[in-house]
Amino acid sequence: MTNRLGLLFTLLRKRHDPAQILIRLALRKALAGCETVLDVGCGARCYTLRDLGVGHLTGVEAYRPAFLEAERLKTHDRLVLGDARELDRWFPADAFDACVAIDVIEHLRKEDGLKLMRQMERVSRRRVVFFTPSGFLPQGHRVPGDLQAHLSGWEPREMAAYGYRVGGFLGPKRFRGQHHLLRKPALPWGVLSLLGHFLWTRHHPESAAAILCVKHLEGTPQGVPHHTHEAAARQAHAPGAEVARP
Repeated sequence: MTNRLGLLFTLLRKRHDPAQILIRLALRKALAGCETVLDVGCGARCYTLRDLGVGHLTGVEAYRPAFLEAERLKTHDRLVLGDARELDRWFPADAFDACVAIDVIEHLRKEDGLKLMRQMERVSRRRVVFFTPSGFLPQGHRVPGDLQAHLSGWEPREMAAYGYRVGGFLGPKRFRGQHHLLRKPALPWGVLSLLGHFLWTRHHPESAAAILCVKHLEGTPQGVPHHTHEAAARQAHAPGAEVARP
C-alpha cells in the first residue's frame, strides 16, 4: 500500500482536485492492510484503486463496452464480465481482503442493492467499502443501456444500521448535481464545497453530497443474513438513530 505522503504527492502531480484527493486518502485509510481487493462495478477507471498501491486488484463489470475498455487499458490484474449481484458465481467466500463498490449501489434497486451488500460481505475477509451519493440523487442514462441511471438512494443512518461507519464527502449536496458535478461556475462553488466539507459535512454526512461507508469484518461472522439487513433497515428509520463515523 502506498504511504500517505507518497499518495498525496502522486495525486497532486496528476492534478486531481482537492475533493477527489480527500476521497482517495480516505479509501487508503479504509483499505489499510488489504492486499487483495475486489473492485465491483469497476468500469474503465484505472486510477482510483491503482493509485493506492493495492497488491492484487480484481474488477467486475456488467457493461460490456466499459469491460472491453478496461481490458484494453489493463486497469486490473484480473477482469470479470458479469453481474455484481452474482459475485458467488465467480468467487468463493473470503476470497479477498476487501471489496469496494464506488458509485455502484445507487444504480441498483433497493432489494438488489441489499443483495450486493450481502454478496460483498460474503467474499470479503476484512473490509467492505461503499462510496455513494448521500440519499437519492436523480440521474438518468447518458446513452441507452449504460447502467448509469440511479434507481435507489442510501441514507447515512441506513448504512450505519447495517454496521458501516459513515463519513461525508464532496461538500454540501446542494452544491452538486448529477454525476457529482459542481454547479457553474465551478471554481467558486468548488472552494465553497471544500470549505463546507471541513466545516460541516465530513461530520454530518446527511448534509453531504456523497458518503464513504466502511464495514470492518474482522472478528465478526462473514455475510450478514437477509433478515438482519431487514431489521437494520427498520432501525435506520427509527427516531434517534445515530451515525457511526470513520
